[in-house]
Amino acid sequence: MNHSNPVFIPGPTNLPESVRRAIDQPTIDHRSPAFAQSIPRLFAGLRSIVATEAGHIFIFPGTGTGGWEATIANTLSKGDRVLACRHGVFSDKWIRMCEAFGLIVDVIECDWTGPADPTLIEAALRADQNQAIKAVLATHNETATGVRSDLKAIRESIDRAGHGALFFVDGVSSIASMDFQMDAWGIDAAVTGSQKGLMLPAGLAIVAVSDKAMEAGKTADLPRFFFDFKQMAQMTHQGGFPYTPPMQLLAGLQHSVDLLLTEGLDAVFSRHFKMGEGVRQAAAAWNLDLCCEDLQYASDTVTTIMVPEGFNADRLVEHAYTRYGMSFGVGLGKLAGQAFRIGHLGMLSESQALSGLAVIEMAMRDLDYPIVSGSGVAAAQEWYRSALNADAMRPVITAATCEDVA
Repeated sequence: MNHSNPVFIPGPTNLPESVRRAIDQPTIDHRSPAFAQSIPRLFAGLRSIVATEAGHIFIFPGTGTGGWEATIANTLSKGDRVLACRHGVFSDKWIRMCEAFGLIVDVIECDWTGPADPTLIEAALRADQNQAIKAVLATHNETATGVRSDLKAIRESIDRAGHGALFFVDGVSSIASMDFQMDAWGIDAAVTGSQKGLMLPAGLAIVAVSDKAMEAGKTADLPRFFFDFKQMAQMTHQGGFPYTPPMQLLAGLQHSVDLLLTEGLDAVFSRHFKMGEGVRQAAAAWNLDLCCEDLQYASDTVTTIMVPEGFNADRLVEHAYTRYGMSFGVGLGKLAGQAFRIGHLGMLSESQALSGLAVIEMAMRDLDYPIVSGSGVAAAQEWYRSALNADAMRPVITAATCEDVA
């Protein structure tokens, strides 16, 4: 195994060398004035990343799943109803977490080849005459399927229904990689982790919370201690944490935020679209279908590629790893064995992306996949050469329903 090769899993992502250096520092006192002075700058940068002026920022040791739990535990009460679309492994995981907390989940079943359905969300909210539904849960970018949902359309569906539900978003594999507008889209809680678009090792759960969600927390009765927003807010306001924070990861997070804001978020989003479209062009050249049927909803951070009948995608991923020393994502849930995933998020260049496409192409040829050697790489090369203004070529999202993609 050659550990110098980049990984093409959808997180944890490849670490930029400067981020690794930022993490590699001696221990400092987390109760010192120097640390206290660093918190406001870090929080301001994170607000810029999620596009909020007044959102409350919380950072917990953990991963995105911890961020989900923090959001639920601080805003809801046992027996509360929430509404969620199930269209992949991670949307399902959030639903199961809610059920574990004793919440009642109204589930809208959507096909895994498409996004969450704003039309069905609106219908469910209109039917809720007593406003019993306390929150709408949306997975922005379903990492298992490579499908992104239209958060703006979901916000509009909530507003058209005249419903007061909170709007919670799993942005774990989208934030810092794809356009995300917390304030403009009326998002009440945005959850991410350090190990994807923020280009760090796993270890930090990051949640941005609206005033409305903070107000809901005053009557929420679900148990919390480690993930308590109130306790964390009090301590960070004073320049500290309620327990020992992961100092080196926080130093790396500040550097990652600086990198992203220096590049410019529009440029970051355009770069991710460019990388992702190159992978999609390669899949088309191989004559392999994507899990995402409507390309206007294709993820810019991960592409899920279906393998032909009679082939096992898990074996392909294993062969690429053992023969060529490069990691790709396996299919998850009901896509296990039927699909493999290519992650293209974080600090990724055309040359790195092409190396991944070349390796998975060799692995497919080794296993007698019906593809032409060099076809996917050539298609991606032509796209990367021509994509001088990649953002202008991005598909425009139009309204869709679960029926449209079923």
